[in-house]
Amino acid sequence: MSRVQLYISLIVLSLFASLAINPNVVLNALGGAYETGFVVSQNDVKAAKWYGIAAERGNTNGQYKLGYMHQKGRGVPQSDEEAVRLYRLVAAKGYSTAQNQLGIMYKNGRGVPQSDEEAVKWYRLAAEQGDPSAQRNLAWMYAKGRGVPQSEEEAVKRYGLAAEQGDPYEQFKLGWKYAKGNGVSQSDVEAVKWYRLAADQGNSRAQNNLGLMYAKGRGVSKSNAKAAKWYRLAAEQGNATAQNNLGLGYYTGRGVWQNDAKAIKWYRLAAEQGHAGAQRNLGWMYESGRGVSKSNVEAVKWYRRSADQGNASGQNDLGRMYSKGRGVPQNDAEAVEWFRLAAEQNHAHGQSNLGFMYGKGRGVPQSAAEAVRWYRLAAEQGSALGQTNLGVMYAKGRGVSQSNREAVKWYRLAADQGNATARGNLGFMYAKGRGVSQSNRKAVKWYRLAARQGNASAQNRLGFMYEKGRGVSQSNVRAVKWYRLAAEQNHQYALDKLKVLKR
Repeated sequence: MSRVQLYISLIVLSLFASLAINPNVVLNALGGAYETGFVVSQNDVKAAKWYGIAAERGNTNGQYKLGYMHQKGRGVPQSDEEAVRLYRLVAAKGYSTAQNQLGIMYKNGRGVPQSDEEAVKWYRLAAEQGDPSAQRNLAWMYAKGRGVPQSEEEAVKRYGLAAEQGDPYEQFKLGWKYAKGNGVSQSDVEAVKWYRLAADQGNSRAQNNLGLMYAKGRGVSKSNAKAAKWYRLAAEQGNATAQNNLGLGYYTGRGVWQNDAKAIKWYRLAAEQGHAGAQRNLGWMYESGRGVSKSNVEAVKWYRRSADQGNASGQNDLGRMYSKGRGVPQNDAEAVEWFRLAAEQNHAHGQSNLGFMYGKGRGVPQSAAEAVRWYRLAAEQGSALGQTNLGVMYAKGRGVSQSNREAVKWYRLAADQGNATARGNLGFMYAKGRGVSQSNRKAVKWYRLAARQGNASAQNRLGFMYEKGRGVSQSNVRAVKWYRLAAEQNHQYALDKLKVLKR
């Protein structure tokens, strides 16, 4: 003990003595001083000693504190049974903290036989005195139906009581209930209210969720800047979900200036905490070489970590790396395994990719019917890739009855989402009058949109339309321009046409 600490200790003890304060108060104060390291050096053994003396004199706080020291094995031998004995003494006196703690011991079967009913009994006694921790624990029992009939309404009621006392965790929980409409009428406005109260007290989960509400414009006016503000507050506290969300903001430039290096920083912090979504996102940054040196090996490493946690996007991406032999030896069977895991979680790209493998007979027996099944599942979710592939199957009559109208229907849905292949295919249907009234003008429109996106087939076909003057004024100059762009992607027809037109 330093001279200053000793001097302060003597002053404090003298004050207690001069004021003729109950000696039990002094004993508890000494125990607290040693337990916390306030005034004197922290010492669990001495803390337990003074709590023990107070407990022997029947002091409620000393009994509770000594029970806690036994439960944690601090300064005394760890003993759940002794902790329960002391908690029971205090709980019988109506001490709510001990009643709640005794409930926890029954719930977990520590020092007593496990009993949800006994846990509920003690939680309820403490909750009726307004103990927020007990109200939270009782709410959990109602939510899970343990020791009481399951009731989301009762759970919300208890969360609300604790939240109204200012408990930030319960405020967050109540906000979540309102956001989901779980046990209460769904209300984004109420969700925002409770998230904000908790967020203002520094609850990182509430800060992240308040950011989400701003990002989606739920219960508040949409604001990416405000979303980023709340994500940052949570992220700086180490909240992995918020770190991933802030990383995504930097990646897309939503609410902050676009910055790949900062996206990497936040993705990595979240990924290293085991956040599966961030691991997948970090893998994508390595694969695309954004903010880091391009590395398929590193990409696979992070995709695998994400996939092993069951993240569907990570599973699909890992399958894609195996199918292409990027960062791992090419292996169709492995690719199919990962695509299937993603597809079975209703991941649209995983479904499309699995359909492709069935269509080609790669890693699985070839089956047009299976390909169509998976393409359809993806297409019905709105996946442009799935819609395009399903359109192709209808156009060719593979795995389904041939139907140009159905092909056009699916091409159009994908084309309206900006899929370049679908746009080129839709242009071809107009050029040939398949499933639609023939129209060179409309064919050119869709070819041009796809060609500008770099689609080699569309560039070649647009070159042909200019060469023949179909749907546009004839122009060999423009024909050569588009043939050249397609030829630069090794499109054979375009390469041959260039040789002819340059003579």
